[in-house]
Amino acid sequence: MFYLTVLFVDYAIFALNNSYVMTTFVALEDMYFKAFHGYYEAERKMGNEFFIDVVLEVSTPSDYADDIDKTINYETVYSICKEEMNDTRLLLETVVQSIVDRIQTTWKNVISGSVKMKKLGPQLGGKVKYAIVEIKF
Repeated sequence: MFYLTVLFVDYAIFALNNSYVMTTFVALEDMYFKAFHGYYEAERKMGNEFFIDVVLEVSTPSDYADDIDKTINYETVYSICKEEMNDTRLLLETVVQSIVDRIQTTWKNVISGSVKMKKLGPQLGGKVKYAIVEIKF
Protein backbone atom coordinates (compact mmCIF):
# COMPACT_ATOMS: atom_id res chain seq x y z
CA MET A 1 0.00 0.00 0.00
CA PHE A 2 1.31 3.46 -0.87
CA TYR A 3 0.38 6.56 1.07
CA LEU A 4 1.25 9.91 -0.41
CA THR A 5 1.41 13.17 1.48
CA VAL A 6 2.29 16.26 -0.50
CA LEU A 7 3.21 19.38 1.41
CA PHE A 8 3.53 22.77 -0.26
CA VAL A 9 4.43 25.59 2.10
CA ASP A 10 5.47 29.06 0.99
CA TYR A 11 8.10 29.64 3.63
CA ALA A 12 9.83 32.89 2.70
CA ILE A 13 9.67 35.47 -0.05
CA PHE A 14 12.60 37.58 -1.17
CA ALA A 15 12.54 40.55 -3.54
CA LEU A 16 14.83 40.10 -6.51
CA ASN A 17 14.71 42.56 -9.42
CA ASN A 18 10.97 43.23 -8.97
CA SER A 19 10.20 39.52 -9.00
CA TYR A 20 10.06 37.16 -6.08
CA VAL A 21 11.71 33.91 -5.23
CA MET A 22 9.79 31.70 -2.83
CA THR A 23 11.06 28.85 -0.75
CA THR A 24 8.66 25.95 -1.04
CA PHE A 25 8.71 22.57 0.68
CA VAL A 26 7.67 19.47 -1.25
CA ALA A 27 7.42 16.16 0.64
CA LEU A 28 6.50 12.56 0.03
CA GLU A 29 5.95 10.57 3.21
CA ASP A 30 5.64 6.87 3.95
CA MET A 31 6.38 5.56 0.46
CA TYR A 32 6.21 1.79 0.94
CA PHE A 33 8.55 -0.66 -0.75
CA LYS A 34 9.31 -4.37 -0.46
CA ALA A 35 13.01 -4.65 -1.27
CA PHE A 36 16.00 -6.93 -0.84
CA HIS A 37 18.64 -4.72 0.79
CA GLY A 38 20.73 -5.97 3.66
CA TYR A 39 24.16 -6.96 4.77
CA TYR A 40 23.19 -10.57 5.35
CA GLU A 41 22.37 -13.00 2.55
CA ALA A 42 19.08 -14.01 4.23
CA GLU A 43 17.91 -10.36 4.09
CA ARG A 44 18.70 -10.20 0.40
CA LYS A 45 16.83 -13.46 -0.26
CA MET A 46 13.73 -12.88 1.89
CA GLY A 47 13.49 -9.13 1.54
CA ASN A 48 12.21 -6.54 3.99
CA GLU A 49 9.59 -3.82 4.16
CA PHE A 50 10.73 -0.22 3.98
CA PHE A 51 9.21 3.26 4.22
CA ILE A 52 10.89 6.31 2.70
CA ASP A 53 10.25 10.00 3.44
CA VAL A 54 11.64 12.72 1.17
CA VAL A 55 11.43 16.41 2.11
CA LEU A 56 12.81 19.01 -0.29
CA GLU A 57 13.26 22.75 0.18
CA VAL A 58 12.96 24.28 -3.27
CA SER A 59 13.61 27.74 -4.67
CA THR A 60 10.65 28.62 -6.89
CA PRO A 61 9.95 31.85 -8.76
CA SER A 62 6.78 33.70 -7.79
CA ASP A 63 5.59 33.51 -11.38
CA TYR A 64 5.83 29.73 -11.80
CA ALA A 65 2.15 29.75 -12.86
CA ASP A 66 1.43 26.03 -12.99
CA ASP A 67 4.74 25.27 -14.70
CA ILE A 68 5.94 21.95 -13.26
CA ASP A 69 9.44 22.55 -14.65
CA LYS A 70 9.87 25.40 -12.13
CA THR A 71 9.12 23.22 -9.11
CA ILE A 72 9.48 19.53 -8.19
CA ASN A 73 7.54 16.79 -9.93
CA TYR A 74 6.86 14.43 -7.04
CA GLU A 75 6.02 11.64 -9.47
CA THR A 76 9.68 11.81 -10.52
CA VAL A 77 10.77 11.78 -6.85
CA TYR A 78 8.74 8.60 -6.35
CA SER A 79 10.21 7.02 -9.50
CA ILE A 80 13.76 7.77 -8.31
CA CYS A 81 13.03 6.11 -4.97
CA LYS A 82 11.41 3.10 -6.63
CA GLU A 83 14.33 2.59 -9.02
CA GLU A 84 16.89 2.81 -6.23
CA MET A 85 14.89 0.42 -4.04
CA ASN A 86 14.90 -2.10 -6.91
CA ASP A 87 18.73 -2.03 -7.03
CA THR A 88 19.78 -4.38 -4.21
CA ARG A 89 22.53 -3.03 -1.94
CA LEU A 90 24.27 -4.24 1.20
CA LEU A 91 23.85 -1.01 3.17
CA LEU A 92 20.78 1.18 3.59
CA GLU A 93 23.09 4.19 3.71
CA THR A 94 24.14 3.45 0.13
CA VAL A 95 20.53 3.38 -1.07
CA VAL A 96 19.68 6.65 0.68
CA GLN A 97 22.82 8.36 -0.66
CA SER A 98 21.94 7.22 -4.19
CA ILE A 99 18.48 8.80 -3.84
CA VAL A 100 20.04 12.05 -2.59
CA ASP A 101 22.56 12.08 -5.45
CA ARG A 102 19.84 11.60 -8.07
CA ILE A 103 17.62 14.30 -6.57
CA GLN A 104 20.51 16.78 -6.58
CA THR A 105 21.39 15.87 -10.16
CA THR A 106 17.79 16.09 -11.39
CA TRP A 107 16.85 19.46 -9.83
CA LYS A 108 19.21 22.40 -9.48
CA ASN A 109 16.60 24.43 -7.56
CA VAL A 110 16.71 22.14 -4.50
CA ILE A 111 18.18 24.20 -1.65
CA SER A 112 18.23 21.45 0.97
CA GLY A 113 16.35 18.37 2.00
CA SER A 114 16.32 15.02 3.70
CA VAL A 115 15.78 11.41 2.74
CA LYS A 116 14.82 9.01 5.52
CA MET A 117 14.50 5.25 5.14
CA LYS A 118 12.84 3.07 7.79
CA LYS A 119 13.37 -0.69 7.72
CA LEU A 120 10.52 -2.46 9.48
CA GLY A 121 11.28 -5.04 12.14
CA PRO A 122 15.04 -5.45 11.77
CA GLN A 123 16.25 -8.78 13.16
CA LEU A 124 18.48 -7.67 16.02
CA GLY A 125 17.68 -10.23 18.71
CA GLY A 126 14.92 -8.14 20.28
CA LYS A 127 11.80 -6.26 19.36
CA VAL A 128 12.64 -3.16 17.28
CA LYS A 129 10.00 -1.30 15.28
CA TYR A 130 12.34 0.36 12.75
CA ALA A 131 15.96 0.79 11.85
CA ILE A 132 16.32 4.31 10.39
CA VAL A 133 18.89 5.88 8.09
CA GLU A 134 18.48 9.58 7.27
CA ILE A 135 20.65 11.88 5.20
CA LYS A 136 20.13 15.64 5.40
CA PHE A 137 21.67 17.76 2.68
